[in-house]
Amino acid sequence: MYTPAGMQVFAILPAAGLGTRMAGAQPKSPSDPIAPGSPAGAPPKQFLALDGVPILIHSLRTFAAVSRVTAIYVAVRRTEMERVEAQVAEHGFKGRVRVVEGGEKRQESVANALAALSAEADDIVLVHDAVRPLIDTATIERTIDAVARHGAAIVGLPAVDTIKQVERTAHGALITATIPREVVVLAQTPQGFRYGLLKKAFAEATADGFVGTDEASVVERAGLPVAVVPGSQVNLKITQPGDLELAEFYLRQRR
Repeated sequence: MYTPAGMQVFAILPAAGLGTRMAGAQPKSPSDPIAPGSPAGAPPKQFLALDGVPILIHSLRTFAAVSRVTAIYVAVRRTEMERVEAQVAEHGFKGRVRVVEGGEKRQESVANALAALSAEADDIVLVHDAVRPLIDTATIERTIDAVARHGAAIVGLPAVDTIKQVERTAHGALITATIPREVVVLAQTPQGFRYGLLKKAFAEATADGFVGTDEASVVERAGLPVAVVPGSQVNLKITQPGDLELAEFYLRQRR
């Protein structure tokens, strides 16, 4: 592990999503937040309890445990900022974590956090899904190293299933090609970039009205190469109710 003297590493956790696919998950207590637009009774997934602790806090703990991470920025909806600031203080992250207002889309949330950074062009920015609570410090360290070498890197998992390209029709999907698994990875997070590179790519995307599915897609659009760091199935994204049970299982295995 090597970080040049004076280089800072920032982590951004976009956590403004409503989590509409978590309709089957219920609040763990009456105090759990219900976001406007969420399915009835479903709190935003980043605030669901995992082993008695909000999913977001699990993610923050791991990044806070990496000494090379200078500061962590969490982007949440305005109505949730006070709640998250209280959680940050309760779990001992005050001074290390800053809460900023997020946007309707992930890209807006990341852009807002980027605007709040006091960073130099060569500093490193890591963006991580707030709802990937089982990320480990070793993967974060490897991502930082890869960004230091290549300028941009994401965590990716090799595909194990056969990948089919399809055409959507009124009568369903029709296969148009089989894509070799060797040329495919499933993107995870963190995704890391030099600050100046990411800031420029975001500015160009905003000017052109382009919205990417992740930060790498915005950087790729700018014609810049992105390296891949090996990921893990344990680094799952909490998206559907069954994912919580799987995450609980992985936590028990870690113990």
